[in-house]
Amino acid sequence: MEVCIQPLDEQGADIIGALAGDLGYDSFIFEEPVLKCYIQSELYEPEAMRSLLDFYAASNPIRPEFSAGRMDAANWNSAWEQSGFTPIVVGQYTVLAEGGTATTPNSIFLRPQMAFGTGHHSTTRMMMEQLIALGEQIRQMSVMDLGCGTAVLAILASKLGAARVSAIDIDAVAVRSALENLALNACSFPVSCGDASSLEPLGYDLILANIHKNIIISDLPRYSAALRSGGRLFVSGFYSEDLQDIVQAAKKWGFCLTYSLVSEDNWAFAAFGTA
Repeated sequence: MEVCIQPLDEQGADIIGALAGDLGYDSFIFEEPVLKCYIQSELYEPEAMRSLLDFYAASNPIRPEFSAGRMDAANWNSAWEQSGFTPIVVGQYTVLAEGGTATTPNSIFLRPQMAFGTGHHSTTRMMMEQLIALGEQIRQMSVMDLGCGTAVLAILASKLGAARVSAIDIDAVAVRSALENLALNACSFPVSCGDASSLEPLGYDLILANIHKNIIISDLPRYSAALRSGGRLFVSGFYSEDLQDIVQAAKKWGFCLTYSLVSEDNWAFAAFGTA
């Protein structure tokens, strides 16, 4: 389903996009003043969207309206192409749409389809930056990209030389998109359909979870069971004001905050170690 919400400015689109993620929306295109949100048809609940907009309007002067319609994959691809995928540079890596011209020796090509994660959003960029910052350490790590979307983070980990990489997403469309992107980048690692319950016990040195606050908190016991001694957890997908809730919940499962970052648009990143 495609749900169009308007009128919104960029800040409003960020806020509603974050809230919509908790309802199962997994892809967004913002063309001011319209935010286009995408969700699997079986998950779409108009009353839930009305409640979300009522909540937003309680602290904003204008209540946006929404309309919804079914959208097949072909129409999504057309909309994505028309939205104009601008290449981005993160460290020494460039993220481009399929068929784009590489501007650095290290390029990641994406065919996003209906999957989240192109590097344009602050949360994805912060995750990419912190992966790159690991330097040579990543070569000794088994890395899991949980809620992988396009698999841009897993692909980056693979290109950085991680010892082992794997990825999971709850959405079958995202898994297909991820596999296509692996082929575009000559990468080979397992991508499966599932959630945190699919994590291998003591299977990873680093778990990447660029998802939403409520999911992160609910899955902390599974992250704890899946990380090896000395393992790390990188999380993003939430605002700075949510960080303390995650930190407090993480302590109960043996995690300690090692550092955190906040982007200019108030999205947060946090790195945890196992106590």
